[in-house]
Amino acid sequence: MRSFVSTTVMAIALGGLPWMASAETKLITEAEAQTPNLQVPATRAISRGPGISLQSPADVAAKSFAFKLAFEPRGGAKIDESTLKIEYLKQPVIDLTSRFKPGLNGNVLELAQASVPAGAHPIRVSVRDSEGREAQTVIRLNAK
Repeated sequence: MRSFVSTTVMAIALGGLPWMASAETKLITEAEAQTPNLQVPATRAISRGPGISLQSPADVAAKSFAFKLAFEPRGGAKIDESTLKIEYLKQPVIDLTSRFKPGLNGNVLELAQASVPAGAHPIRVSVRDSEGREAQTVIRLNAK
């Protein structure tokens, strides 16, 4: 029993159990993708809040893709992970935060295997830093 427990603990520490490694995160359901898009005007403003940048390509395979988003705090501040909010811009807006949050680790949000239905998917990401400065951006995933 002891060797099983220590082997299991070691497997988790080294990257997870084999059946967990292939877990795919379904970010958006077919039903959610069918709802009407929310029309959001494009705005740009200078912000001292953290930078948010999509590190993976915006054009993805609908079946499975790696998703990576980076947060860049400024002026010695840190990312306040509790303020992360990810919303699918549909009518009504759909909160996706809980689907993405397992991939959050410090300044990086990374999901090894994610999927979305085919189509264009506008997603708003917002976060604050330890100084209370907020940043938000809209990313568009285009799945084929």
